Amino acid sequence: MTEKPIFGNWKDVDVDGHVCEVFEPQQRNDHGYVGIYLHGVHLGKLFHSPAFVESLEEVGLPVVAPVTERSWWTDRICPEFDAERTSQQYLLDSVLPFIEREFAAKAPQVALFGTSMGGQGSLRFAYKFPDLFPIVAAVSPAIDYQNRMRDDDEDNLWQMYDSTEQARQDTATLHIHPLNWPRNQFFCCCPEDTSWWESSDRLRMKLASLGVPHTCDLETKGGGHGFNYYSLMAPKVVQFLWESLEKERRRVA
Repeated sequence: MTEKPIFGNWKDVDVDGHVCEVFEPQQRNDHGYVGIYLHGVHLGKLFHSPAFVESLEEVGLPVVAPVTERSWWTDRICPEFDAERTSQQYLLDSVLPFIEREFAAKAPQVALFGTSMGGQGSLRFAYKFPDLFPIVAAVSPAIDYQNRMRDDDEDNLWQMYDSTEQARQDTATLHIHPLNWPRNQFFCCCPEDTSWWESSDRLRMKLASLGVPHTCDLETKGGGHGFNYYSLMAPKVVQFLWESLEKERRRVA
C-alpha cells in the first residue's frame, strides 16, 4: 500500500509518555495563538490533508495534536491509551502545560478543534471547561457515540461504559450548561453523513432552545463522513478559529 504524503512541517513529541504530533508553520502568527487538534476514531492524521495544512499555514497557526487511540476523549479509562490516565486528564494535565511551556500560550490564545470522535471530544471539553476552551470547532462530530455500542457488542466503548445509557449521559450534548458555555463555537456535518448528522441537528436545536450563541453548517454536502468532507470544510474551520482568536484578543485587551 502506498503511504499517504505528509504536508507541512510536523514532528512527533513525547509529552508525558504519549505522542503529540506538532505542526510548525513556516511563520508563526504574531499573537502566540496555538491550535489543539483532536483526532477521530480511525486516528486519521491532519498532516494528510493539504487543505487543512494550507489553511493553517495561511494564518501561521501552530497545532498540537495528541494521540490517544480510541479513547473518545472522555474522562474514563481507555486501556488501549493508558491504564491509569484518561484522555481528559492527559489533555488538561499534560498537553495544556506543554503548550504553555513551549508556546507561552494559554486560554484564550488556544483554539480547540477536531474531527469525528475528536469533534465530539472538542465540544465536550468546551462545554465542560468553557473558561479553558472558549474557542471550539467540530467537524462531523460523532456526538451520540452510544449508538456504536448498540450496533457492535465488541466496540471498545464497552470497556469504558457499563451501558448505552451511561454512555449517552456522558455525551457532549448532556454537558451543555445553560449559563456557562464557550463564547465561540462552530460545528458542521455533511447531510449525507447518515451516522452523525442527526446528532448534530439535535445539538443545534438544543443550543437554539437554550439561547446559546453558536454557528453551524449542516447544509454543505461533501460526500458524507471522512477526510474528503473534512478537507472541504478546512478553510471555513480555520477561518472561524482565527476570527475567534482575534475576537478573544480584542475582548481581553
